[in-house]
Amino acid sequence: MISSTHPLTGNTVGALVESGAQWLASAGVFFGHGTTNAHDEAVWLVLWRLGLPLDSDLYDAPDSIKNRAVTPDQLTLVATLFEERIRTRKPAAYLTREAWLQGVPFYIDERAIVPRSFIAELLADGSVDGFLSENTRQVLDLCTGNGSLAVLAAMAWPEVEVTGADISADALAVARINVDKHGLQDRIRLQLSDGLAALPGPWDLILCNPPYVNADSMAALPSEYRAEPELALAGGTDGMDFVRQLFAAAPACMTEDAVIILEIGNERAHFEAAFPQLPVFWLETSAGEDQVLLVTRQALAAQTQLTAQ
Repeated sequence: MISSTHPLTGNTVGALVESGAQWLASAGVFFGHGTTNAHDEAVWLVLWRLGLPLDSDLYDAPDSIKNRAVTPDQLTLVATLFEERIRTRKPAAYLTREAWLQGVPFYIDERAIVPRSFIAELLADGSVDGFLSENTRQVLDLCTGNGSLAVLAAMAWPEVEVTGADISADALAVARINVDKHGLQDRIRLQLSDGLAALPGPWDLILCNPPYVNADSMAALPSEYRAEPELALAGGTDGMDFVRQLFAAAPACMTEDAVIILEIGNERAHFEAAFPQLPVFWLETSAGEDQVLLVTRQALAAQTQLTAQ
């Protein structure tokens, strides 16, 4: 039950956003699941709770929505949502049951990690198209989670067939909601698999945002990240456990000109320590050039042969 002494004040949408941002900031919540600061998260929570479009122009339009009046009952509703965000430390996306990538809405709940992969940018802007074979038809989104990258890949390349795979049946149940939501049942198949074990391919392109957080970082994660499935985050001592297994198995499951696009977050140093002789291409995203990489089948096959000698 919401406290009668909550700090949320104001009788307009704009006033609620400003006081809500102050409340979030003073409570020390952590951002990173769709927003990066208290103001943007306050906008999200206020607009969602009031049933207003999340892409509303809050400030620039002549009839700006910031001036829309709110009733005392609406203020109480919004305050209840802010209090839940602060008390539970759950990401806002779990409270609203919605997350957005590249302007596309996705359903999400606690069964899957909140979608935020930088690979989504590369799918949307076409920056990886030049690395793909003209015959690319079979695309695998490994560690698909809620299926967002599988959906974005199907949208980006209407001629391909996509498989979204995950070790978690719970995550795949969420992915099913999103495949159906976007009407892509005929082009996206969902598959339960531990890595590539049930996915012989051959694949022309593998997208993968795997568990890559190293053990020290896992121990220091804010509560918002601890609300997510640990299975989707923890990558072992150096964060590279899953990646090692993937690279060892992948060449046998890929076509000759296939590539893997892999997200590793802030683990570039650990990646390069684990694979010092593997040539990769680092891809530019809004987070810089060290979050997402591309590696060819030929490079992985050569690495496998070198390791076997």
